[in-house]
Amino acid sequence: MTPEFRLVARSDQAALLSLPWERSLAEWPPETFVELERGIGRHIVRFVSLEGSLFALKELPDELAWREYRLLTALEEEEVPSVEVVGVVADRRRHPAVLVTRYLEFALPYRLILGRGSLPAPEESLRAALAELLVRLHLVGFFWGDCSLSNALFRRDAGELAAYLVDTETGELHDRLSDGQRQHDVEIAEENVAGELHDLEAQLERHVVEDPFVFAEDVAHCYTELWDELTREEVFATHEGHRLEERLRRLNELGFDADEVEVVASGGEAHLRLHPKVVEPGHNRRRLLHLTGLDAQENQARRLLNDVTRYKAYLQRQGQAPVSDAAAAGRWVSEVFEPVIAAVPVELRGRRAAAELFHELLEHRWFLSERARKDVGIDAARTDYVENVLRPAPDERLP
Repeated sequence: MTPEFRLVARSDQAALLSLPWERSLAEWPPETFVELERGIGRHIVRFVSLEGSLFALKELPDELAWREYRLLTALEEEEVPSVEVVGVVADRRRHPAVLVTRYLEFALPYRLILGRGSLPAPEESLRAALAELLVRLHLVGFFWGDCSLSNALFRRDAGELAAYLVDTETGELHDRLSDGQRQHDVEIAEENVAGELHDLEAQLERHVVEDPFVFAEDVAHCYTELWDELTREEVFATHEGHRLEERLRRLNELGFDADEVEVVASGGEAHLRLHPKVVEPGHNRRRLLHLTGLDAQENQARRLLNDVTRYKAYLQRQGQAPVSDAAAAGRWVSEVFEPVIAAVPVELRGRRAAAELFHELLEHRWFLSERARKDVGIDAARTDYVENVLRPAPDERLP
């Protein structure tokens, strides 16, 4: 007998088998789906909840589904921020294949971000996040081909935004991109972003940014500045070894590491070269995960690591024997972070990811302490934050 469908999945196989794959997504019963915000796309996209997990289902031709499955898998292996691909349902007789990805919690489409009365982060953070995502894709040799606000999702990141790739239909993975390929991708991004913003303004019948063209140009400018900082050649005298340390420290401050550096010395001059393939994002995120086991966005990780450092200094001021970074981090998790998160009412924890919630609480404590001209303490800050900030906030786990 000819099979009705073929499921290839990396996880959640049993749960996915319960869905009516022999029918087109457009023909599934409405009660099968969960209504969630999404961007504008060329294909049918639906969301389902299975055994406590949310999945996005995108219907598209078999060849494109398999191609996107392979690309997303490769990008995940490179640790590029993107949606997690789960599987493909193909060979559905008269119907296209379905690409299955895991729903990205606490992520917002740009239309929801700019359509709100108040932004979750400064407007420039949206531009910088999209530009950084494009840089990170280019670092691993990925040509996007359709970079746009619609093809990304955005998560809060300690007062800023972090962008995630959600669509790779036009993407190509190469060993390395030429300058021409990179520039072409940036030009596509600039054109797409300006067009999207004009469309959104027409839909809402109001301005969402001051000037869509300037906004799009700023995305390209942010991209160029970051790419140059990460990869440009630096020339200094051979006796100025501190210049190398300064450059690597700047990379760390931007959230990147260099796995390997090339220094070519000639005639008393040293030429420092950082090749794209060895510049790795996630410096603070990896350190936080190593010390505490907590997974967070890059800016969130930087903020939490700063609090670990302050906590370590506090222990020493209390007369306790000096402890290692790992020991201090372990105590910080059990004595500071976990009690703070546990004290938040259960029904409100979906308002923010745990790391973002902790960051906002620290900001709120600082604000209240400045107003009171004394440290109000974490307990008072938490009570005020929960009632006056968190409770009125929209639930962003499922926008």
